[in-house]
Amino acid sequence: MLAEVAPAPSRTYNAHFRCFRGCPGEYSVYDVMYTCPTCGGLLEVHHDVEALRDRSADEWKMLLERRAGTSVFPYGSGVWGLREWVMPDLRDENVVSMYEGNTNLFWAERLGREIGVPDLWVKLCGNSHTGSFKDLGMTVLVSVVKQMMASGASPVKAVAAASTGDTSAALAAYAAAAGIPSIIFLPSGKVSTAQLIQPVANGAHVLALDTDFDGCMRIVKEVTRDNSIYLANSMNSVRIEGQKTVGIEIVRQFDWEVPDWIIIPVGNLGNISALYKGMKLMQDLGVIAKMPRLVAAQANKANPFYLSYLNGFREKVAIHADKTLASAIQIGDPVSYEKAVQAVVETNGLVEAVTEHELANAAARADLTGMYTCPHTGVALAALFKLIARGQIKSSDRVVVISTAHGLKFTSFKVGYHEGKLDEVESELANPPVYLPADVTVVKEAIARKLQI
Repeated sequence: MLAEVAPAPSRTYNAHFRCFRGCPGEYSVYDVMYTCPTCGGLLEVHHDVEALRDRSADEWKMLLERRAGTSVFPYGSGVWGLREWVMPDLRDENVVSMYEGNTNLFWAERLGREIGVPDLWVKLCGNSHTGSFKDLGMTVLVSVVKQMMASGASPVKAVAAASTGDTSAALAAYAAAAGIPSIIFLPSGKVSTAQLIQPVANGAHVLALDTDFDGCMRIVKEVTRDNSIYLANSMNSVRIEGQKTVGIEIVRQFDWEVPDWIIIPVGNLGNISALYKGMKLMQDLGVIAKMPRLVAAQANKANPFYLSYLNGFREKVAIHADKTLASAIQIGDPVSYEKAVQAVVETNGLVEAVTEHELANAAARADLTGMYTCPHTGVALAALFKLIARGQIKSSDRVVVISTAHGLKFTSFKVGYHEGKLDEVESELANPPVYLPADVTVVKEAIARKLQI
């Protein structure tokens, strides 16, 4: 079995950092660096595509299909099954994996029929180790850090991240599995209890700061100037290599056919950048012939990318993000702006923004068809509904909505909705429990009224 899933020993691939803006220079992915030393812009992990072309598109497809779900470590992971496309020279003993990825691409048949788009799918990234898509990137980042530390030459002693919840959970879990200390910076009172307790339980040093995410981000950048603490936020391009696998996985699950649209909720913009990067690599290798149109969905209260889109991306807009139910994307100054602009422009994509009322009711509508959606997925679904209403998405289109986290992380959002207690939301589909005496006659009457029987 190992010979069937592992690369042939004679094949060598490599990846390195380079400036996203095009400045000269190549740098090791095992160096502690996050931005270009020349211009200060973001880095990207560049793969030797010519070397990867030593396999044909069909050969790559067959190899990746054989690996999917295998018990051969680490290839059964949805990320490490794409090892050559992610981090080709990482040693086996340094891979920190919890078999992330391989999440359900759910055919939302009933919801699709209701909204007139029967070919609707929801990629349930919350069905992962810590309950969000952030696991995809963190397995790569923590594995790279483990290899850096194992070399004995790296100054890194710990990892750190600013977070609105899901990033902290993923970093803390993977760092704990690797035996690496982790430090988490959270905006106090702005994450759910379920998200807060995850890094606490995994032994992270959790600092709840009296600021918002952007404030936490400013502080963590200063703290990590000392290279003994490694920055794990999405401005770190290593994470993008894991996150890009979600698009590749979607295409593989469709038997290598590309959907017409992929809609994803965005905050710091690393996820849509990663989605584009994975698709572009497949196109460069001849695995796919076209790109899907990518839609970045934001909440109106935290919509700097949408405002930039409205001005034709002539300039980046930064705002103070107001409190939104979609707390994980409550970000006013997104780090991965330039990469996200490329993702939207190069795919003829769109950016849409939705209200609190729209996102909450979109999530509730999806729940009534069997899902259990987080508020960020509600943002993406509400954007979908608006694009259908405007005629931009057609009934014949194949559409994928990326659900970034599990609804169980946001119990207070669900309770607040069904109790009618969410600000700026009219709970159109509220379904609160009915409290009755233990009397059979009263119970039967209540059931008859509800079911109209």
